[in-house]
Amino acid sequence: MRSLSLAASLSAALLLSGCASQTTPPQQFSGYLTDYSQLQPARSASGTPVLRWISPDFQAERYPSLYIEKPSFYPEPTPSEQVSAQTLEQVRDYLHQALMREMQGGQMKLVDTPNRDSLVLRSAITGVTVSTEGLKAYEVIPVALLIAAASTAAGTRDRNTDIYIELEAVDARTSEPVLRVVRKGHGLALENSATQLGLNDLKPVLDSWARDARDFHPALQ
Repeated sequence: MRSLSLAASLSAALLLSGCASQTTPPQQFSGYLTDYSQLQPARSASGTPVLRWISPDFQAERYPSLYIEKPSFYPEPTPSEQVSAQTLEQVRDYLHQALMREMQGGQMKLVDTPNRDSLVLRSAITGVTVSTEGLKAYEVIPVALLIAAASTAAGTRDRNTDIYIELEAVDARTSEPVLRVVRKGHGLALENSATQLGLNDLKPVLDSWARDARDFHPALQ
């Protein structure tokens, strides 16, 4: 009976460790934003969990124009065998294009240079990770556990892809932030440790981020 209880506890622990966190944990905050203390759990326009802060003084009508800075990397990324420097640059460029595309034709006029009445959208990609896929419920049985462990060791197990972003909107005149968002997105799973991450694996989540930025508030429509 004790061995069965131990096995059940081990199985539950394995299941929990395999569950991907839906938001960025504090230990993975990059330092790009100057203040994380006021972030609160919220939902994006599409219903995805995010961490967000909105200034109580924010008034959308004060900002008739919007300037979108090209996303940066923070900290500077280190390419790996599965995530190349070229892919990282493609991801950054595509995110910028997606944001510009979704904001085009909205209530705020997109400008090439911010003016005193502009809202400036700044963002940083703070991480792109590839990790071994967690165990599924049907695998938490002794034989399947052995098979799953062997697959992981051999590098044949699926790889999860995650990307992290930290974003803020600031008043162009005062440089004071009016909005901060920290969020995590999941790309398409890679087949194994030999599969290269490509832009297409992350396009769905980048497109979703851009749509959420557009739909979040009348000031960003």
